[in-house]
Amino acid sequence: MSRRLLVIVPIAVVLAAAAAGAQQANFPDHPIRVIVSVPAGGGVDTVARIVAAKVSAALGQPMPVENKSGASGSVAADYVFHAEPDGYTLLASQPAPITTAPFLYKALAYDPTQLTPVAITSHVANVLLVRPDFPAKTVQELVAYAKTNPGKLNYASQGIGTTSHLTTELFESITHTQLVHVPYKGTAPALNDLIASHVDLMFNELATSIELDKAGKARILAVATKERVAAIPDVPTLEEAGVPGCESDTWNAWTAPPKTPAAAVAKINDAVNTAMKDPQLLERYKELSLSPGGGTVAQMSDFLKAETQRWGAVIKAAGIQPE
Repeated sequence: MSRRLLVIVPIAVVLAAAAAGAQQANFPDHPIRVIVSVPAGGGVDTVARIVAAKVSAALGQPMPVENKSGASGSVAADYVFHAEPDGYTLLASQPAPITTAPFLYKALAYDPTQLTPVAITSHVANVLLVRPDFPAKTVQELVAYAKTNPGKLNYASQGIGTTSHLTTELFESITHTQLVHVPYKGTAPALNDLIASHVDLMFNELATSIELDKAGKARILAVATKERVAAIPDVPTLEEAGVPGCESDTWNAWTAPPKTPAAAVAKINDAVNTAMKDPQLLERYKELSLSPGGGTVAQMSDFLKAETQRWGAVIKAAGIQPE
């Protein structure tokens, strides 16, 4: 009996390995779910749907997009973290839930550093956006008013720990101003209240801000990049407006559950990189003032570590305590 067991066990191991190898070779053979960390209608959601359509066509499988918002994207990240690590569940998110979340929440049920990097899907500049009837016409006027009236100006963000929140914290530290934070559950509800003049200002990505500026529903006072943006060449950088060192852009990314097979990740990464060169996608990105992402999984891993360190330092300097 013992001899038979010794023979059967290695055979079982070999068969299991062969089955796993065949499964990876056939990946994907059914739909891949894309879990978006914000409500429908925001920048992350828009990019996720654009890229998913192209990747779906390349991989030959549907990629249904689902929105699971809450806790600055951590609800969706938690869901994906605990999903089966087979390559069939992906997280499409902004930076917060996959970089700075541990600095902001005490009771996270997932570890962002253990999520599997898949691909960066877009980059976009951030801008300082104010309500349409905001009295200040320039950054200098805004700063002067904020200093004279500490605590009287409020600002929206997509949630605690999001790039919009942390960029404003950086802005406050540089300008020595005090603004009141009003966190929302995504870009769309925050912008709705900005347009309605319920909040005064917001650091937001250019893609959604530029259309509001054109329509007169909000105004862009400055861009948070080193150089001026070609789409709005007359708008100064924050440094030109007297706020040096306040640089901020945002990005969207796909990650997967821990221990997702490297072969599955590589196939999706290759499909995303191909999508980033697609003429239709590039034209759509241009319309939205987005820059394409792409790059290897290793490059993305290094990028996530650098972004975590960068914004983690801002959180610590601002004295933000985890909730």
